[in-house]
Amino acid sequence: MHCVVFTRATPDTAAKVEVGANGAVTWGDAALVVNPWDEYALEEAIVQTQNGGKTTVIALGGEMHLDALKHSLAMGINDAMRIDDPALDPTDSLAYARTAAAAVKKLGDVTLVLFGKESVDVGTDQHIYGTARKLGWAMLSAVSKIIALDEVAGTIQVERLLEQGKEVVTAKLPAVVSVTKEINEPRYPSFIGIRKASKAVIPVLSLADLGISAAASPTRIDAYRNLPVRDSQVEMINGTPEEQAAILVDRLLGEKVL
Repeated sequence: MHCVVFTRATPDTAAKVEVGANGAVTWGDAALVVNPWDEYALEEAIVQTQNGGKTTVIALGGEMHLDALKHSLAMGINDAMRIDDPALDPTDSLAYARTAAAAVKKLGDVTLVLFGKESVDVGTDQHIYGTARKLGWAMLSAVSKIIALDEVAGTIQVERLLEQGKEVVTAKLPAVVSVTKEINEPRYPSFIGIRKASKAVIPVLSLADLGISAAASPTRIDAYRNLPVRDSQVEMINGTPEEQAAILVDRLLGEKVL
């Protein structure tokens, strides 16, 4: 079995992300980390292939994603590649999906594609569904457990975590799966793994290498702007709970909130 995981580097979730004077998005000198959701996908790929199979991690974009790829190798992923091209906009969900699907097809023998729940920097999972659509494969989202994976029968059974509860679904392989944090506990890279990954030479492929060209994007970003500063005031209401409730209701009625 060949399992592919897509990952990316994102600013630390504690970083202050803002638009700089030049109009570009910046997070200062905050460190870049592996997209937190992706660590669960990487761990699951290792678990699913531990009795036979191989794993590949792929990142779309510039050299900023190199450390995320090496972290993945240090965890135990077998191979890595990066897709980079001047014509590629990896923040465009449609462009990402088209490129990701082409990368999977180039590998040729992929059984399972794993994604983390979403990308924390852009706050979206559209690229995941788009990748499944471009491949024409089953899409299984919010997966909290892979119950069974039968390559002979060509099926996968998963448990999905929904607002209403849990759902067990069976689909045909190959498939695209997005996982939640409930699926496992990501391992820490070993010292030997880190040393080995630091020496790895990760190939970089262009769109031409994948046999595709850049398609015209249906979206356009004109500019980034910082959120407006909120001017708020806080007032503590004193008194008994009954008095506080009465004052609060009067204030809400006065502001026409109620």
